[in-house]
Amino acid sequence: MASIVHLASRFLGSVRPGPPSIDDSAWAERHLLPGERDVWQTMSNPDRRHAVAVARDVSAELGDDCERWIVAAALLHDSGKVVSGYRTPARVVATLVWSVVDHRRAAEWEERGRPLRRLAQYRRHPELGEAALRRVGADGRTADWAGDHHRPESAWRVPSEIGVVLKRCDGD
Repeated sequence: MASIVHLASRFLGSVRPGPPSIDDSAWAERHLLPGERDVWQTMSNPDRRHAVAVARDVSAELGDDCERWIVAAALLHDSGKVVSGYRTPARVVATLVWSVVDHRRAAEWEERGRPLRRLAQYRRHPELGEAALRRVGADGRTADWAGDHHRPESAWRVPSEIGVVLKRCDGD
């Protein structure tokens, strides 16, 4: 049930036009390395607005213990979604498809034609985001979280206590 509420909230937030506020954008960019800023700029407006909300929640929860890389991880965790090129309606369909289709099919589908390839890329957004962040010289822990944010806690490469906060604030 919590997942449905989260998805409904994300959908409603994604239909609002426009980028994050000027203040939110400036706050986010202050926490990003130059290459990370480049990746941030490729993200859709709804993804950046969601990411700022997650990062602000993480920052508030961790307080003085919130290091720059943690804010960057919150801001960039969904950066791999840009690869699929999907906008909100297609993302809804993709999310529904992946809720009933075996996730191991993503690798197989990526080898097929465009519609299935894009669907597979959307499913693989964590690893694609991680790869993009590594290519631009992002902090390794920030890239790790992009790759890990849908994995079980036992597979996280960031400290568990940080991952738990990132996950909770993301609402996934």
